[in-house]
Amino acid sequence: MNIETIISICLGIGLAASAGFRVFLPLFVLSLSAYFNVLEINESWQWIGSLSAVIILGVATLVEIVAYFIPFIDNLLDSIAVPLAAFAGTIVMLSTIVDLSPEITWTLAIIAGGGTAAIISGTFSVTRLASTATTGGVGNPVVSTVETGTSIIMSIVSLFLPVLAFILVIFLLVITFRLYKKFKKPKV
Repeated sequence: MNIETIISICLGIGLAASAGFRVFLPLFVLSLSAYFNVLEINESWQWIGSLSAVIILGVATLVEIVAYFIPFIDNLLDSIAVPLAAFAGTIVMLSTIVDLSPEITWTLAIIAGGGTAAIISGTFSVTRLASTATTGGVGNPVVSTVETGTSIIMSIVSLFLPVLAFILVIFLLVITFRLYKKFKKPKV
């Protein structure tokens, strides 16, 4: 495995983590990057760099971001966000990995890409539910702002500093695990 392959895996995992916060944002960033030739995309995923993909993913990103700022709509979106995040995490991982066999690529995409996105999305869905329960939905825009900002930062860091993005993903997974343990504690 060469350095280019390792960097492509780090890039994919970073974008997959970003998909755990906002499903369409990392896909849009990936599409823009491919369109402007900032990033080399896996040969079978070249379509993601087309102008139509950029426009469709851009509109989907804006709609998703705005919808998460509407109380109770955000909770409805969370009910479908985990499987969509897992799917988006798998897609970004598939499209960025280079120089690996299809078996290894798909295995990494499903486990590392989809798994990372699903874990992060699931944990922050619980965070939003807790915010809704404790603030009546008033605190949800704050949660949405943090999630959107984290997704933007993770997407940009993933593109330009993929190894740092991988380290940030490990950090996010540790935080996610701690949040999960906090909400999972049995009530005495």
